[in-house]
Amino acid sequence: MTTVSSSLPNPSRSSPSSNMSSPPLSPPPSSPKNPVFADDVDESDFAPPVSSLPHPAAVPRPPNPTLAVAKAPNLLHLSFNQDHGCFAAGTESGFRIYNCDPFREIFRREFEEGGIGAAEMLFRCNILALVGGGSRPKYPLTKVMIWDDNQSRCIGELSFRSEVKSVKLRRDRIVVVLLQKILVYNFADLKLLHQIETFANPNGLCVLSQNSGQMVLVCPGLQKGQVRIEHYASKRTKFIMAHDSRIACFTLSQDGRFLATASSKGTLVRVFNTLDGSLLQEVRRGADRAEIYSLAFSPTAQWLAVSSDKGTVHVFSLKVESGMLGSELSHDASEPAGSPSSMISSLSFMKGVLPRYFSSEWSVAQFRLHEGLQYIVAFGHQKNTVIILGMDGSFYRCQFDPVAGGEMTQLEYYNFLKPEERS
Repeated sequence: MTTVSSSLPNPSRSSPSSNMSSPPLSPPPSSPKNPVFADDVDESDFAPPVSSLPHPAAVPRPPNPTLAVAKAPNLLHLSFNQDHGCFAAGTESGFRIYNCDPFREIFRREFEEGGIGAAEMLFRCNILALVGGGSRPKYPLTKVMIWDDNQSRCIGELSFRSEVKSVKLRRDRIVVVLLQKILVYNFADLKLLHQIETFANPNGLCVLSQNSGQMVLVCPGLQKGQVRIEHYASKRTKFIMAHDSRIACFTLSQDGRFLATASSKGTLVRVFNTLDGSLLQEVRRGADRAEIYSLAFSPTAQWLAVSSDKGTVHVFSLKVESGMLGSELSHDASEPAGSPSSMISSLSFMKGVLPRYFSSEWSVAQFRLHEGLQYIVAFGHQKNTVIILGMDGSFYRCQFDPVAGGEMTQLEYYNFLKPEERS
């Protein structure tokens, strides 16, 4: 390992763009003049990264809408930013950034031969992490490019010997996911801080908490069905055997206290306490196998949204504060039988006799979509709303009734690849 010094300032909170709602953030420090060389840690996996990375600043104003292309590009990637207020779309010809509430395109960057297979935002600032993708990748699949949209160019890169599966960002960290390894870098100087060996991770599963000073990282463990939780503040590592089958999806609550996991079977979702690894609740998506595409906690961890290839988005009521399994929760006698917090099979009293299916806790609300398409979900900033993004370019805003439950109401629909399509 080669140790290098750096004159880069520590990243701090960026200032919000004038066209996007965001909490007030302090201005960034000035950009360094000299490039910084980060550690060459393991030549069998990656090459020395190079960067001249300034700290994030505000996103520029949207471009003239006449720049929109006539033909909708193929979509390669979708991801929400850290507060779910924006999302990034990687296409065969570049990338685009959208605001969720109200829905609008903020800006786009089109490249010749410019496929972007991953575009990770850093809240609402001008710095993004890009990875090439598609039939004509803009960048090698083995590189993470640090894009500064104020300069409309890449200002640094991290190079590896194997394909990058995903990238995750915090204001103080850059996390790169390879097939069987995760690397954690300091944002200020790209110094490597931690390496984690994982079970084969072709989908690049990894999630970070976003609260300052209390970083929690979750990734696959070293066994099938196992997750690893890193508490960096307390320097503690926790392993949980979450499922018997391969881990398919997981997510953290905003404060990093709760973890939701789903396996390749896709029938059950489990919620754990990240501190002690205890199982807090188990909910059932369905009885047949499904591929879980996305899990999302609401800001208060009162609700959990789930999307799968079955074409239905489910919203579950959580009791994570109680520390008890959902199927064993007690209910107030005055509570209506059909209220969300009692959406448990009426045969649960026979759970010792009947199969586990009959004592399952089911979703409070549902929204039907096209089966087989990939959708990701997040809770909207409006009360009791869910944002759904589809790989066909669809944007849905739906609202659920926390008391009556049932089918969600569609509030908005857009095709963000074809702006003329809306309802």
